[in-house]
Amino acid sequence: MNDPQIQSLKQRFGIIGNSPLLNHAIEVTCQVAPTDMTVLITGESGSGKESFSKIIHHLSARKHGKFIAINCGAIPEGTIDSELFGHEKGSFTGAHEARKGYFEVADGGTIFLDEIGELPMSTQARLLRVLEYGEFIKVGSSKVLKTNARVVSATNVNLLESVENRKFRQDLYYRLNTVPIYVPALRERGSDIELLFRKFATDFSEKYKVRPLMLTEDAKIILGKYRFPGNIRQLKNLVEQISVLEINREINGEKLSKYLPSESNFLPMLYNQQPENDKAGLSERELLYKVLFDMRKDVNDLKKLVHGMINEEVMESPSRMDNPPQEVFRNKSEPNINPEIPTSPYIIDTSAPASNYNFENVQDISHETERDESLSIEAKEKELIIKALRKNNNKRKYAAIDLGISERTLYRKIKQFEIDD
Repeated sequence: MNDPQIQSLKQRFGIIGNSPLLNHAIEVTCQVAPTDMTVLITGESGSGKESFSKIIHHLSARKHGKFIAINCGAIPEGTIDSELFGHEKGSFTGAHEARKGYFEVADGGTIFLDEIGELPMSTQARLLRVLEYGEFIKVGSSKVLKTNARVVSATNVNLLESVENRKFRQDLYYRLNTVPIYVPALRERGSDIELLFRKFATDFSEKYKVRPLMLTEDAKIILGKYRFPGNIRQLKNLVEQISVLEINREINGEKLSKYLPSESNFLPMLYNQQPENDKAGLSERELLYKVLFDMRKDVNDLKKLVHGMINEEVMESPSRMDNPPQEVFRNKSEPNINPEIPTSPYIIDTSAPASNYNFENVQDISHETERDESLSIEAKEKELIIKALRKNNNKRKYAAIDLGISERTLYRKIKQFEIDD
């Protein structure tokens, strides 16, 4: 495909840039568009994958049919089958009337399934049936329906890794990936970043009735070196923010750096970042259970901490007393001098050095004392929490660290005990 045709397509679909990777993606898109082959568009979030799906539709024989773009990650798992394939009246709670799904509506057109990696496994099986035979069944129905919709899908995750982790069907992956198209990230497009900046600056100058922004040479260098985790979407928001806030329309490197957030502030996507055995593949219910179990563990840890501190205070209290009772420190070999005074449950041999005391062999307190101690655990908890908050100037984060519990558990305890911090 020659350059004039590529430039014409760019103008038609609002694609800015001349990087080799971008031009190659457009060439592959134009070659596959006239066919009915399934296409998988890959690239980072915000890189402009939907524009390529529109090129495929408008350059195909289906351009007069419907084009429906669906974000699979934005539809709840319980309703996505109904959205894609439709449902019959009364098939589930709230289904007051029959409804056509997207595949039925887009018959003869194109369906763009964005974030295809977020589809539930059960929906993946239904989609595979549509791709293989053009057949689907509405939710709550037994009647097989036909559709001639072309499927173009996109993802910002590595589907092969999802296949290995059993989160995506292998047969569906190979069926979708008939023709792969890679849309480069903004940081891979070199001087395109400056072109896009100028384009957005011009657009926002017209929108807000201000002069367009101008970058100095040092600002251009900083802009080109920034990685832009959010890609084109992030750059557009950046230009709009500067256009509104800056009075001086010439932007130097120092000013630009103030608007560029540290890349460490961007949290990576859960799907990409989690290890194989982690919670990325868990359902919402399983995640809720995990949170509850974590909270229970935090409570148990707090109880152990309180018990340990109570026992430590009990064991150390005799040595801190100015006038300790005689029976506490009497030698085990001596008889009980006053028979009316019961023998203390703590019998410590003072004839041995303090370093040789074996507290594990100290006699346990009576059941009555243990019952009284257990009844005061909540009071001890409250007292310890108040001490920790005072010590750390009411900073819950550091108070939680001192107590050995999570900040969430500390917050819940503060509310439970009605502590005014």
